[in-house]
Amino acid sequence: MFTIDHIVLPTSSLDRARRRLSLLGFTVAADAAHPFGTGNTCVFMGDGTYLEPLSVVDAGLYERAIAAGNVFVAEDRHARAVMGDEGFSAIALATKDARSDHERFSRAKLSGGEMLEFSRLVRLPDGSEKLARFRLAFATRGDTDSFGVFTCQRLDPLPADRAALERHENGVSGLAEIVLVSEDAMAACVERLQIMFNGAADSAADSHHVFSASNAVVTLFSTSAFKAEFAADAGFAALPVPRLTGAAIVFRVSDLTVTRAVLAANDVAFMDKGSRIVVAPAPGQGAVFAFEE
Repeated sequence: MFTIDHIVLPTSSLDRARRRLSLLGFTVAADAAHPFGTGNTCVFMGDGTYLEPLSVVDAGLYERAIAAGNVFVAEDRHARAVMGDEGFSAIALATKDARSDHERFSRAKLSGGEMLEFSRLVRLPDGSEKLARFRLAFATRGDTDSFGVFTCQRLDPLPADRAALERHENGVSGLAEIVLVSEDAMAACVERLQIMFNGAADSAADSHHVFSASNAVVTLFSTSAFKAEFAADAGFAALPVPRLTGAAIVFRVSDLTVTRAVLAANDVAFMDKGSRIVVAPAPGQGAVFAFEE
């Protein structure tokens, strides 16, 4: 069974992402820079997962990294070319052995390219800093996909005590579901995801397939099923959908009454849909966000 490590959310500006996520009731960590031209401003959750809003912070480093074969940066540019500068571009899966994952992807002819190892400083709320180091292995994505999967091995892990960063005004404690959408070639997308997730779907129907991670579920919807589940009314525009795209993130909360009050107080538009509160994408929030108990 696979485990979700974090979610990559490209944005045009880290400041824009910080403002939007703060309005949604999240505690947002300090900005951090990668050595290859991107930067992030993360949202850490109590289940050990996190959101990674990602922006280009040094265009020169970014372009040089692509020229040098940096797959992480090249895939970020590819995703932005397909979906624009705001979106949901990848799931990172936790792994203890990225090299083994790279070999597995290569055997299946699904390797996205060379592994990447890098480090970055993490600034904690008390002002202290810790060096975190990672090794990534990439699965390939299709030419028209905006979405990718890679595995992330934490060589020098993120700080274990992140309690202050994991407390969120909206009551979010962790992930419940990640929602992907495929407009066509559903069978091909399912086959690729099975290899990437190293396991078959736990349930399947014509309109959706469900893959169970140890800490959430990943659901692949058809376009029509996604609209019925998340975006059919209340003025929600249909998302532009290439072959495979990241569409929604469902968060677990302890009390929806608290979440609803925070959104209302911050003048964030939302709707109640079934047992969930749903918020449409906005600048700095590149996917539908939903909240459920």
